[in-house]
Amino acid sequence: MKRNLPLIFAFICGIVVVASDFIPHRPFNLMIDTLQNWFMIIVGFAILLGQISLFQSNIYKIQHKVSGWYYYLAGLISFVIMLVLGLLWGTQEYQGLLGHGLAVQAWLGSKPFDYLFDNAYLPLSATMFSLLAFFVASAAYRAFIIRSFESNLLMITAIIVILGRTSFGGMLTSWVPESYSFWHLPNLSDFIMEYPNTAAQRAIMISAALGIIGSSLRIILGIERSYLGSDK
Repeated sequence: MKRNLPLIFAFICGIVVVASDFIPHRPFNLMIDTLQNWFMIIVGFAILLGQISLFQSNIYKIQHKVSGWYYYLAGLISFVIMLVLGLLWGTQEYQGLLGHGLAVQAWLGSKPFDYLFDNAYLPLSATMFSLLAFFVASAAYRAFIIRSFESNLLMITAIIVILGRTSFGGMLTSWVPESYSFWHLPNLSDFIMEYPNTAAQRAIMISAALGIIGSSLRIILGIERSYLGSDK
């Protein structure tokens, strides 16, 4: 019964959600609103559970001095600082337990939470993405190695798009007459991004949607039971 009850509940909720998309009338519209409110409540508890799990995992690694334990300590301290500042003075839109903290805002120029977010988190995020750019460039170099027709096509397309997004690409094809403006690298790059690239993205989105539909049906029908903690 402990396993059958979640399966029955998932089946009923799944059928109601699917039916509400095809029958947007009473009582399905009221039921879907209720389910969405329940979902938000569950998400709130899930966030709290995730925070507790974060504390337990980091404290365990700090206590046992695992490799790079000081990074976990820094992450835990940062989490606590942001949590406390958010609770005390809130964010830009919402007030905290101590109100909006006008005196603190006058001193820092913004609320403490927003100040750290703008001056610490965002620069660190920019640094992280800058480092990722090198890995992307390395992966692109390996992908563009000429081995087959597909890799040749990928390399040629990438070169056209990259050059078309720069002023150098416009200079290279500036001699082409206006009657053949389609072959200007910027225009050719725009064409590739607007038509072939969009078509490929839509194919990927359709495939992802079919995968989501398949996974949802498996959960609704009780075939997929991994969310119960076991495949059985």
